[in-house]
Amino acid sequence: MAERPIGMFDSGFGGLTVARALIDLLPGEDLVYLGDTARYPYGPRPLAEVAGFAHQIAEELVGRWDVKLLVVACNTAAAAALESLRDRFDVPVVGVIEPGARALVQATETGRVAVIGTVGTIDSGAYQRAVDAVADVELVSLACPGFVEFVERGDFASEQVHVLAQRLLQPAVDAKVDTMLLGCTHYPYLARTIGDVMGRDVVLVSSADETAFEVRRLMFDAGLVRDRATGGTATFVTTGDVSWFEELGRKLLGPELERAEQVRWD
Repeated sequence: MAERPIGMFDSGFGGLTVARALIDLLPGEDLVYLGDTARYPYGPRPLAEVAGFAHQIAEELVGRWDVKLLVVACNTAAAAALESLRDRFDVPVVGVIEPGARALVQATETGRVAVIGTVGTIDSGAYQRAVDAVADVELVSLACPGFVEFVERGDFASEQVHVLAQRLLQPAVDAKVDTMLLGCTHYPYLARTIGDVMGRDVVLVSSADETAFEVRRLMFDAGLVRDRATGGTATFVTTGDVSWFEELGRKLLGPELERAEQVRWD
């Protein structure tokens, strides 16, 4: 089983932040990444619809690619379907919410923290529950509609995205939080803009990095790590336009994304 690849998915490009971290942490592992760019963004969609997408994609990764572990590299999909995916499939399923929540409460010194995410993720209350389960802190939860669309266009630092960030993040500034969790895997691409708005004293925690550490820990505990130090391969699949996925994905991930293939749902 250890020789099988790791499978992961996101609504589009955000999960590439998790893929980047996994490639760096576990360079001997094979990876299959599926970006559902034909149906992004997930954030504004009803959670029941997102859950349906998540199960369809998981079936593709488990059934076709025979993955040994599934990473739900999308906060909205994790909020909508993580537990049902764990119930349905006989491989370990790792989400991005719990690892990020633990890192958030470990990083704060004042106990005043914030999480930002898509409308679907924030409205689900998943982060509030995850944070409450590990610590008693003062949590500000903010939905940030529009952030994902800027990332998907490759726009990380324009005046327009900066103005939007100032407006959306003002409640966290007013609350004087000392730590903010980027509760969407797209958001690390906006870290410089978010940091400019929040100020240099606010620690930004990436759910993507923490998820990669959680995957590594789980794989070592379960004996799923491949017996080689390097040489892993990465395969990229998209439900949308392949050339766009390759062009933007290569800028976001790096040279490992040489080419992508397309999957079409029946």
